[in-house]
Amino acid sequence: MSKRIFDLFFSLVGITILLPLFLIVAIFIKLDSPGTVFFRQVRVGRFGHEFRIYKFRTMVLEAEKIGQQITIDNDQRITRIGKILRKYKIDEFPQLLNVIKGEMSLVGPRPEVPKYVGMYTHEQRRVLEVLPGITDLASIKFRNENQLLNHNHNPEDFYINEILPQKLKLNIEYIEQMGLGFDLLIICKTLLQVIAT
Repeated sequence: MSKRIFDLFFSLVGITILLPLFLIVAIFIKLDSPGTVFFRQVRVGRFGHEFRIYKFRTMVLEAEKIGQQITIDNDQRITRIGKILRKYKIDEFPQLLNVIKGEMSLVGPRPEVPKYVGMYTHEQRRVLEVLPGITDLASIKFRNENQLLNHNHNPEDFYINEILPQKLKLNIEYIEQMGLGFDLLIICKTLLQVIAT
């Protein structure tokens, strides 16, 4: 089975199963704060092509205009329902649509915003050789990234100089041993981590 067939099959199954949850989440988001149900943001995908990632909106309307692109723990822009969606990674579920569209994979380097991709070294740009994913090794290691950023006096600087290089190193390690078996292992580890939250 190819990676694309694997992604497409499980994304379609996932959306079918999760559709009732999607509807419930949409209702709570609309009741909780003004704005759209989905949040769409430009990210950089394979070969440097930009696309818009789908997420359930977890922050106040136009949050990017009143703060940084990174999010710290207890960020005042996060809505009440948004805290729950982020804790259990439910806000990421709409990215199954990106997978179906062929813009993402279930497993692969998490796509960054153009601002941070512009800082990649030549070696780090290797992560752009594959489709970005909903989860990856870095997502597992930095499960509590927001808390790490919250404990630093300059969160963005800490992200750029400390966290991002480690993420990219893990992503390159993934590329060097990627395969369906490895993808399944990462998906299982991700699910176990969310369940244990």
